[in-house]
Amino acid sequence: MRRTVRAVGPASAETVWQRYVRTACWQTWAPQIRAVEAEAELRAGMRGRVVPVVGPGVDFVVEAVDHEARTWSWRVRVGPVRMRLWHAVRDDPPFGAETELLIEGPSAVVVVYAPVARLALRRLVSQGGGERAR
Repeated sequence: MRRTVRAVGPASAETVWQRYVRTACWQTWAPQIRAVEAEAELRAGMRGRVVPVVGPGVDFVVEAVDHEARTWSWRVRVGPVRMRLWHAVRDDPPFGAETELLIEGPSAVVVVYAPVARLALRRLVSQGGGERAR
């Protein structure tokens, strides 16, 4: 199953892109993520693990990163469940930025994950990025 989720917010497209590129930032805007075990910046071929707030770790491989187009894609795996995700960030004047996520995977997982992803994307494009106090 495939599902697309979008969000628009006041942060600039470059700010949103940098929140993606810097893996240490992921937990500041994605409430489902407790930590990321990976290199500091996204690159094609990078492998890592997302540590969720609840549940088992999620292994991933970044398939592609295009800094100029502000797009990236990755494959994730939790046990036998595999998914692919494609991300894009665009300028959206006068609002700021739009981010889009295409999720592909088993229907039950996509249906459950899409609302969580929508919340994370809304925080991603917010002016503050949803930063948590440390």
